[in-house]
Amino acid sequence: MTILTGMKHSAIALMLAGALTACQSTDTPAKDATSNTYQYPVSQTDEVVDTLHGVQVADPYRFLEVNDERTEAWVKAQQAFGQDYLANIPGKQVLVDRITELWNYQKVTAPFEYGDNQFYFRNDGLQAQSVLYVKGKDGQEKVLLDPNKLSEDGTVALSGLSVSNDGKTLAYGVSNSGSDWQQWQFMDVSSGKLLSDKLEWIKFSSAQWDHDNKGVFYSRYDAPAGGDKLADVNFNQKVFYHKIGTPQAEDVLIYERPQNKDWGFYSTVSDKGDYLLISVSQGTDSRNRFFYKSLTGKNSPVVELVSELEAEYSFIGNDGPVFYFKTDLNAPKGKVVAIDVTQPEKANWQTLIPESEDTLSTVEIVNEHFVATYLHDVLGKMSIYSLDGVKRQDVALPGQGSVSGANGKRNKDYFYYSFNSYVQPTTIYKYDFRTGESSVFAKPEVAFEPQDYVSEQVFYTSKDGTRVPMMVSYKKGLKRNGDNPTLLYAYGGFSISLTPRFSPANIAWMDMGGVYAVPNLRGGAEYGEAWHQAGMLDKKQNVFDDYYAAAEYLIDQQYTNPGKLGAYGRSNGGLLMGAAVTQRPELFAAVLPAVGVLDMLRFHKFTIGWAWASEYGSAEDAQQFNTLLAYSPYHNLTERKYPATMVMTADHDDRVVPAHSFKFGAMMQQKQQGDAPVIMRIESKAGHGAGKPTAMRIDEFADIYLFLWENFGLKMPKSL
Repeated sequence: MTILTGMKHSAIALMLAGALTACQSTDTPAKDATSNTYQYPVSQTDEVVDTLHGVQVADPYRFLEVNDERTEAWVKAQQAFGQDYLANIPGKQVLVDRITELWNYQKVTAPFEYGDNQFYFRNDGLQAQSVLYVKGKDGQEKVLLDPNKLSEDGTVALSGLSVSNDGKTLAYGVSNSGSDWQQWQFMDVSSGKLLSDKLEWIKFSSAQWDHDNKGVFYSRYDAPAGGDKLADVNFNQKVFYHKIGTPQAEDVLIYERPQNKDWGFYSTVSDKGDYLLISVSQGTDSRNRFFYKSLTGKNSPVVELVSELEAEYSFIGNDGPVFYFKTDLNAPKGKVVAIDVTQPEKANWQTLIPESEDTLSTVEIVNEHFVATYLHDVLGKMSIYSLDGVKRQDVALPGQGSVSGANGKRNKDYFYYSFNSYVQPTTIYKYDFRTGESSVFAKPEVAFEPQDYVSEQVFYTSKDGTRVPMMVSYKKGLKRNGDNPTLLYAYGGFSISLTPRFSPANIAWMDMGGVYAVPNLRGGAEYGEAWHQAGMLDKKQNVFDDYYAAAEYLIDQQYTNPGKLGAYGRSNGGLLMGAAVTQRPELFAAVLPAVGVLDMLRFHKFTIGWAWASEYGSAEDAQQFNTLLAYSPYHNLTERKYPATMVMTADHDDRVVPAHSFKFGAMMQQKQQGDAPVIMRIESKAGHGAGKPTAMRIDEFADIYLFLWENFGLKMPKSL
């Protein structure tokens, strides 16, 4: 069993870009009494002009890409300015108290079983990080790994997990302050004692045990040559084998492609240990190549089963030389095929589960059956098929929401899955093949009544006539009078589907009288690969237009008005926010670009940013340069009236490096012609978002709601 947080199986990474910082400052955020504008910290400018494909492009805040004393001074000044602005808004404690109350419930994950042991995570409520437990055949549970003890402030997080097939040894990765860099260590499950093994310089990889439980396969990069591990570019990932009890320096190189420095490798081992399976990604392209290596003979070569970048291939399992894959080859919404590697020609491939009207999300083999999850207009669906593709039944789900799973074994007659929605907390169910029914395994008790809230799906029409779904959630009794505070959250990219997901903080927003809306923009995978491709490269403007149409729908349908509409997105969604504030500022009262990709001409120059060229294009290409320049948020800021904006980032973000946010924030403060604030919220000892401790997450949500409420012109209630 391997858990790899934040990673899609067939791709290297979701996002990355930018650089670090620089500048000088004034003191705190005061308003000029005569002009009603803010006296922002001073951001120096440099005369930096690039000539790209014959076009002169100014970059006056280039120095903010360098992590030096000027940058540190600028960051401290902007932190103080933003903190002072937020501190002067009354009522934050009311938010913190209600979000904390809602957050304080026991959270349990679906268990996974190896050998005689059952493993699962549990958080008692407000623990900074969830704790890993193990339960043996005697039924007694014990704490196996408590990440809260790895650091005093909870900023060291568990980033990956892999249990040996016999359930006796645990491999786990840790991340410091939200960095993508991981260090993997090993523990004896019975005694809880750490082994001496340590693996370093790992990103975007798990550790996969061999069948004999003697070692793991993993992928890593060389140490950053430039010495700046948070910004230096990452190329040439390699596959290694580590034998337990030996130093990393003795690990065996299994595979590399120095002639293809942008290839990434995600390895798995087949259930019987007969094959090493290598999914070969190129950037963040949803398509992948697929190679394999026999582990039954000595010095077996790596075989290129799928050598062209033509479709997605996700390995499901195998029966000897017959491999089962989920793929979108000639099936944009997904299908299941069988490939006999002794007769690998496409003419011999067999379709077992054909493409349907619903989007195929995941497939697992449990009890000698395929358990498939689908998206039906974004909402979850689960079906069971025999291994020859005959449908047995649909699993009855408890409502409209998201389903994930199945956690089970090929030789077991049950599996676990989870279900949740925007107004239903995550509940774990156990499905029994003998009865064909599900039973509740773990149901949380949260300080709210789900029946008092509504989460409904609506459909609206985008600029080009495309029908787009959106989930709209609020507390019962809300009147559609055109005057409700509304938060419009979106992403739209990298083949990521925004399915319903429970968040206690969202319930607090609804308790305030707020509407929470999530549209499923093009660029995601909600309707398969065609939906994704309709929002990437030169079609990226479709994503932005889908978002603006969602805002216009909420206004037209009397949910809200532009004076009470807030825009929020993270990472690629932060890019969406940058486009929204530069293209349609009149639609929103407040905009929140978080850890966003905001300089579209230089994102490829930092950490893993080069990998996003498959999604965005690259300024190195003349035609793609014109497309990127047309919407790059940093380059499209002009002197005009902008809505209130809180640019959010973190000092240890080595996915989308904070220079994106620094440069954008500095430029926007300079260009702002209205009286709405432009502040920076810069977290310390935090990264792109993964592994953030509970208290830090609660504080972030409270600041978001506080900023929105203030700039909607509303007063915080005395209690919630």
